Amino acid sequence: MAVPGDADGVKGLEPPDSHFLQAAHGWLELGCAADAQAELAQLSERWRAHPDVLEVRWLLCAQVQDWAAAAEIARAEQAADAENASGSLHLAYAQRRLPGGGLALARETLLAVLPQFPQEPVIPYNLACYACQLGQLDEAQLWLAQALGVGEPKMIQQMALTDPDLRPLWPQIAAWPVTAERRERPPGMMS
Repeated sequence: MAVPGDADGVKGLEPPDSHFLQAAHGWLELGCAADAQAELAQLSERWRAHPDVLEVRWLLCAQVQDWAAAAEIARAEQAADAENASGSLHLAYAQRRLPGGGLALARETLLAVLPQFPQEPVIPYNLACYACQLGQLDEAQLWLAQALGVGEPKMIQQMALTDPDLRPLWPQIAAWPVTAERRERPPGMMS
């Protein structure tokens, strides 16, 4: 996310609203949800549906584990910026944690948007996590192979080796001979 005030900034958002958003993001990084909420409350009404504002609002909901509100905001993110996968990723993340939600619902959400975002490695990575948690280790390996094919293999390997969702596959993941440049399927990964 471009933080307001960065060189890339936020299109359209001007002071003082850009300052409120930047401050809210900073408070979240410090773990101060109440202060972040206070900053967001100062935003002009016209900017509350801006994709970057929705992103920070989602992060706030995630920090306080308000998954129903997080899912609602993620849907607004999808509507506000259909070209960005983050709304769908946020929705799946929230759905996994919602009462009555779970892995299957999160999986369905990501499978539905996968064709729209074929170059987004987080989608197959998260699908690998869901498959692994559902005990579908062969499927999890397929999704990880896809994530490696579109993402940065070394970064994905490092992430996977610390992700408790993928613990059953850690021995295989640790054996991958990947480098930052390599994008071929690691040995032992199913085709």
